[in-house]
Amino acid sequence: MPANKRVTPVRLARFFGLSPKPNGVSPRDASRAAQKLIDLCHSLLSERGEVSGRHLASEILADYQALEPASVAAFFNLLVQEFSPDPAEVGRAGDAYRKEPTPENLARLQDVVEPPRQELIRRLNMAHGGTRALIEMRALLLKELDRHPGWAPIAADLAHLLTSWFNRGFLVLRRIDWQTPASVLEKLIEYEAVHQIQGWRDLRRRLEADRRCYGFFHPALPDEPIIFIEVALTRGMSAKVQPLLDPESPLVDPETADSAMFYSITNCQKGLRGVPFGSFLIKQVAEEVGKELPRLKKFATVSPVPDFRQWLRENIDSLRDNPAYAKLAGSIAKLDQPNWFEDKQFCAEMQRDLVPLCAYYLVRAKQGKEPRDPVARFHLRNGARLERINWLGDTSAIGMQRSAGIMTNYVYKLDDVERNHESYTKDFKVNASREVEMLAKRFSRVPAGAANQ
Repeated sequence: MPANKRVTPVRLARFFGLSPKPNGVSPRDASRAAQKLIDLCHSLLSERGEVSGRHLASEILADYQALEPASVAAFFNLLVQEFSPDPAEVGRAGDAYRKEPTPENLARLQDVVEPPRQELIRRLNMAHGGTRALIEMRALLLKELDRHPGWAPIAADLAHLLTSWFNRGFLVLRRIDWQTPASVLEKLIEYEAVHQIQGWRDLRRRLEADRRCYGFFHPALPDEPIIFIEVALTRGMSAKVQPLLDPESPLVDPETADSAMFYSITNCQKGLRGVPFGSFLIKQVAEEVGKELPRLKKFATVSPVPDFRQWLRENIDSLRDNPAYAKLAGSIAKLDQPNWFEDKQFCAEMQRDLVPLCAYYLVRAKQGKEPRDPVARFHLRNGARLERINWLGDTSAIGMQRSAGIMTNYVYKLDDVERNHESYTKDFKVNASREVEMLAKRFSRVPAGAANQ
């Protein structure tokens, strides 16, 4: 089997428990196959020649991808047992450095603290297709960590190395249009995570003259986008996403557009989840579009608020217990009813109450020191300002389910991006417009505890 062959859907499905495991694989056979692979890993670490090491790395990855699910589990268990730091050796090195903090003792401590797994992973990465295989390995580990928490050290080692290999300096920005190879276009349809692409016709509309799509690529995965960003060229800042997604929407002459609306940002690789790619990715795209179309004056997003309804559910009892919000708590329960927004009176009541409550959630609700909302964390970290909250900005089923249809605009003022980024990373300040701040103050008496959930 070639080293760059990907884990088959059947094997992944079996591993994740989505189909019956194959018959005839005994625990002894699974353990034997895993141990054989571990022995090859030890040989790879002792190998000194680069060419022979590359061949052995390819053999290991090919054998790993051929393992049955039970053997994969046994292999991961052995990776933890046999390729972790020696606690006694770490203790001795730590004591030596504490007594005599010389550069030599520090180097020794650093050497014994690093898990041998990390050097093993570095050598596996030498194989053809090694980077892709390791990303897929981490995706599988992340999927299974709840069931196998003991595998966390392997996932952590992969994250540590992938963070180095996929830092911003290695990513290349490329525009994606209808002339881009079909193999890349197919991946846009496959990976789009914010607003699903409904086939080729929908994709073509998203790549028309009044649209822009940019992907960040890595040299190790030249035909596989790491992140892609979709942009609509509009007249004025968009408050609703449906017109931007409508395949029948009329084209806007790009030369008459004054705004670039970022409406979808997708991280394509599950195995790179949580790996930071650096800040200013959107700023780079904005600068690229701005060079092409100097008439553009505003760069903004039309963004979801994915956890707002969940936050409401978590705080519903606190609202009920507060006389000021008891009626609102009852109204929130009705948001599960289909098409509730077609009742004009009820919709107006919800708009009056939920828009300021959403502002409060975005500005005040925290996860540690950062905002509770994951989209807010992303854009504020990238130097944006929370500009506006839009009622019924996304009336799709998923939009209603997650945020009662509310969307937000984050504005990227290019001259302020780096200053905003520094302010956020230093003090976790939520940079919001006066309008949003005033809305948030209307719910300053939300029951105690809600802001920290």
